[in-house]
Amino acid sequence: MTAPSHPSGWPVTDTGIPATLVAALARNAAESGRTTAFREREYGIWREWTWAQVLDEVLAIAAGFEAIGLSPGQALTVVGDNRAAIYFAMLAANALRAFPVPVFPDVPSGEFDTYMRFGTPDMALAEDQEQVDKLLELRERIGRPSTIVYDDPRGLSQYTQPGLIALSEVAEKGRARLNADEALRAALIARARPEDIAVILYSSGTTGLPKGIPLRHRNVVGGMANAEKGGYFRQGDVLFAYLPNAWVGDFVFTLCAGTLLRGSINIPERQETALHDLREVAPTFYLAAPRAWDAMLTRIQVGIADSTPLKRRLFNYFIPRAIDLERRRLRGEPVSLKDRLLHALGNVLVYAPLKDYLGLSRAERAFTGGEAMGEDTFLFFRALGIRLKQFYGQTETCALTAAQVEGAVQINTVGRAMPGVEVDIADNGEIMIRSASVFEGYADNDKATAEALTPDGWLHTGDAGYLEDDGDLVVLGRVSELVETAAGERFIPTFIENRLKFSAYIRNVAVLGAGRADLAAIVCIDDTAVGYWAEQKSISYSSYAELSQLPQVQDLVEREIARVNDLQPDHLKIRRFVNLHKDFDADDGEVTRTRKLRRKVIETNYAPLVEALYDGSTAVTFDATITYEDGRKGSLRRDLTVREVQPWT
Repeated sequence: MTAPSHPSGWPVTDTGIPATLVAALARNAAESGRTTAFREREYGIWREWTWAQVLDEVLAIAAGFEAIGLSPGQALTVVGDNRAAIYFAMLAANALRAFPVPVFPDVPSGEFDTYMRFGTPDMALAEDQEQVDKLLELRERIGRPSTIVYDDPRGLSQYTQPGLIALSEVAEKGRARLNADEALRAALIARARPEDIAVILYSSGTTGLPKGIPLRHRNVVGGMANAEKGGYFRQGDVLFAYLPNAWVGDFVFTLCAGTLLRGSINIPERQETALHDLREVAPTFYLAAPRAWDAMLTRIQVGIADSTPLKRRLFNYFIPRAIDLERRRLRGEPVSLKDRLLHALGNVLVYAPLKDYLGLSRAERAFTGGEAMGEDTFLFFRALGIRLKQFYGQTETCALTAAQVEGAVQINTVGRAMPGVEVDIADNGEIMIRSASVFEGYADNDKATAEALTPDGWLHTGDAGYLEDDGDLVVLGRVSELVETAAGERFIPTFIENRLKFSAYIRNVAVLGAGRADLAAIVCIDDTAVGYWAEQKSISYSSYAELSQLPQVQDLVEREIARVNDLQPDHLKIRRFVNLHKDFDADDGEVTRTRKLRRKVIETNYAPLVEALYDGSTAVTFDATITYEDGRKGSLRRDLTVREVQPWT
């Protein structure tokens, strides 16, 4: 069936909106051509592109890509940090009915072939010399990609390997083709179809090789239409493009939202300058993972502690009152005139300056998702006047499933289904989703597709949860992570781990107990928060490893675990724990690039620690494997203390 078309030739949906990202780009250029579309900071200066300029650049790159061999149905591997040119190239691939496959920029070369399995990618786009080197090493190993396009030419002038070409040269080739063929421009705009793959993203790979997740234009267009209808996005939002472009959060919440809803996409100069650049952008929509909000709160607390006595007194007076007021608001309790007046004064003296300091003074819609957020952090930012809300989604649903709405925010839920989204709970407690945003199957994996999708379009999310009477969705954790103790008590480790990570002092934790008599934990401290705590207590240390084993720090962590234990039934309390000498590391395979635990790897890597937690030991000597930057491995012996958890007092 042929999709309906706009008079200018691009495909539209039945409701008349652009049916592909390329069509949306053409619509924006035609109707809002002089409006700023992209801004990127370079050498401290913000460089801007209007929608008309973006369309010209995308079509030039598309024509150039076609000239050097990118064909319909093929993949374009993309690796690098957020750059306007990379976004343009991703849209250019779509114009050719090809699709980008973004890869996390910190993936080492030895793991790169994992992300070259789908769409026969024989062409890759690299941000800079570092990524080009990875791709050249990959080509020596597997024979692909034969063509490597690079954006930043610094350091590459002496490279003589075949197949290397600058993105600027590709665009010039494309412009020459467009100038020579008057019909090519319109043809490129109209070529992409709603059923075409817009991107392939990868699953986290917590239980094996990451699966390829194709999202089609109709998925992202349908999902964004649902989100806009629910008020989660608005036309013309100011967006901040700092999330990894290999994550669904960046693709959907930045590139798709910006293009489909005519937003302004602002790109920081580097990840290291993102916090500074955020203040200058002051986005109207902001998304961050819970750990990012936690880090932001820690930064505020550290800054206040180092500020003047007057600022500390104002902070310590107004913030607790604002948090208490927000807690009462969420419970639906009335707010007195006195409370409103005090809050208005606090806004002038404390809350507004803090929002400006963070760069969130205009954040009308702020969201967090991916894992549970601590109540203290959630209430703090809402108390400042940042209307922070939780959302729920997966890559398979374009991350657009459920979210909280103002006036119906509950701390323990992720909100209600977005318009156009159906949610059901299976007999085993699994959350089921049906929506236009749900993907149509994994790449080259019929078995996984059959397990994930029912014949009538319901997605098995793999998450356990339930619906409250008012329709709010509560997510408990992964169904696959439901385990039993030796006594048959069922629990989901992630649920307990998230509660523990509500503490500012715990960055990561693995809860053990499957098949065991009781629960234990391997804890990774947050060195920023714990280091600051130690500094305030005049406790000296020289490294993360030393800090983690200090008796005072172990006491601190024990109190945090005991506090969570107080909320747990007796048979699911954590009895013993060990502070690890380092954080879990993606390069060691212990967590995914999106920071999800790989439990089997952790239990294998730290088998001596696991045994020590259950055999009554009070200490364990652990030979830690170290991977150096050049790939060599070494070993370092660590003495770690095993602690009993005393009841909370």
